[in-house]
Amino acid sequence: MPPRPHMLVAAIAAALALGAQAVPAVAADGAATDPAPTTSRGVEIPAFYTPPSELPRADGTVIRSEPLPLALSLPGIDGPLPGRATRLMYKSTDANGEAVAVTGAYVEPAAKWRGEGPRPLVAVAPGTMGQGDQCAASMALEHPLRLNGQTVSVGYEDLSVYRLLLRGVAVVVTDYVGLGTTDRLHTYVNRVDGAHAVLDAVRAARSLDSSSVTSDSRVGLFGYSQGGGATAAAAELQPSYAPDVELSGTYAGAPPADLTEVTKAIDGGDLAGALGWSLNGFLQTEPALRPIADRYINAAGEEALKDLSTMCVGDALFGYGGESSTDWTKTGQSLSDIIRAEPALQDFLAEQRIGALKPGSPVRVATGVSDDLVPHGQARRLAVDWCDKGGKVTYVPVLLPGVGSGLLNHFGPLLADQGNAVSWLTDRLSGEPAGSNCWSMPVQP
Repeated sequence: MPPRPHMLVAAIAAALALGAQAVPAVAADGAATDPAPTTSRGVEIPAFYTPPSELPRADGTVIRSEPLPLALSLPGIDGPLPGRATRLMYKSTDANGEAVAVTGAYVEPAAKWRGEGPRPLVAVAPGTMGQGDQCAASMALEHPLRLNGQTVSVGYEDLSVYRLLLRGVAVVVTDYVGLGTTDRLHTYVNRVDGAHAVLDAVRAARSLDSSSVTSDSRVGLFGYSQGGGATAAAAELQPSYAPDVELSGTYAGAPPADLTEVTKAIDGGDLAGALGWSLNGFLQTEPALRPIADRYINAAGEEALKDLSTMCVGDALFGYGGESSTDWTKTGQSLSDIIRAEPALQDFLAEQRIGALKPGSPVRVATGVSDDLVPHGQARRLAVDWCDKGGKVTYVPVLLPGVGSGLLNHFGPLLADQGNAVSWLTDRLSGEPAGSNCWSMPVQP
């Protein structure tokens, strides 16, 4: 087995500090909430994250909110820098059409917006955080690093949030369906769940008293990796699901658009544990797949799925990096082999494919040419699919050499391209028209 990767955690942890404690939650109607907190891998999940028994009807309705202390914050003349944060829970709709509570955070920036028009809003869809509730991105804004001997949680997405805030852009971050909220598992890389959570976060942010954005504010989406898949799905589902959320632009970095291809790529690699998160989430969304799982998954596999269900990305890198899914099956087949043998799995993954619909607004797709974790080819294919449908697409290949680590081949382009991605999106938020380079992308085999 190759060495467990550790560079991601070490590189980011050096830049982050431990955060402060939360304050009591308050419901939208002003009533205090007092459900008992739960614990995940030694981390107490605040009672705020336990959804109420009844949810509002309208998607994007704020269920409750509370002040959120930012760990990386400085005092300023007009308030804390880079801004004042609010933890929130809002209503969304999952892939089965059921009401679901989703948590996240809104940050009102201290910096002035110097672009055209009123202050804009960007919904940030986090990259892979894990499946344990303690991994939620809203918690990572308060506690960027958790090392308690049971879990390794790193808030690497804080960097993109702060870069946007420094430009005077208001930011809302979604935790996705089931991440943070204690009533269900996180539906990792579920196309519809991710898209709806992103779009409903925009609706929630607009309604907050602490928010300066209005219905006239331009809106953008920003995400890389899992987040790139969520923003890509949101861009193409927005016209039908959220016509009231008009988008000025969407950045989708390294999107896992074709999960069949991504499954093959990550099996046996640095982030093999993500296979377990996918399986856990898919079995929750589609219980009809359970008999297939029972037919193939052995005792070791079931134990891995249970273990991974409470892990963050750091835990999975150390605990399952380099493992092969053949060790999880009764037949010795890999998950890719099983997918090829089971039409029901093929159909389910086909429904998860991003690129079948035309996005209604400009999109920027970027992917590292050496990315072999979330493969470059399938991400480029998404851009081509959208171009073929008449979408306004800017495709950016990030030219970095392969370094022998799938994790670094995937993470390197995130850092190398992030500044350009932020600039492209803020240009759209300032009203500058987007171009397209679809003409330069002939279909490749």
